[in-house]
Amino acid sequence: MQPWLWWLVIAGVLGVGEMLTLALILGMTALAALVAGAVAGVGGPLPVQLVAFAATSVVLLLGLRPVARRHLHQAPAVATGTDALIGMTGVVLEPVNGDGDGRVRIRGEIWSARATIDGQVLEPGTSVRVLRIDGATAIVHPAQL
Repeated sequence: MQPWLWWLVIAGVLGVGEMLTLALILGMTALAALVAGAVAGVGGPLPVQLVAFAATSVVLLLGLRPVARRHLHQAPAVATGTDALIGMTGVVLEPVNGDGDGRVRIRGEIWSARATIDGQVLEPGTSVRVLRIDGATAIVHPAQL
């Protein structure tokens, strides 16, 4: 079997291993095996193929892997679930006080609500902004603040 084909098989095995582990180590060495296979394909001797494999592995593992890991482990830029409601505005439907007895409409949904300041009462029709969600209760304050 041709040397470039061996490198292709090695790259395939490493690529499958990467899909199973997702550690970005086997994937980088699979790319290095493809580079070594390209060197073999143009007639490079075995020592040159091995140097190409080793050098490419080192460059990818030390240079590209940290950048790729940083991007893979970032928090999603889009807020989802109740986090998406934070900062949204709503309208008071039933008087809202510090005890959590009121109701507000936020993005078409009706939520129980509690005012941020004890003793403060927000009357129906008041525009409010969501500061946080505590269980099933929206913690709100007047939108003008």
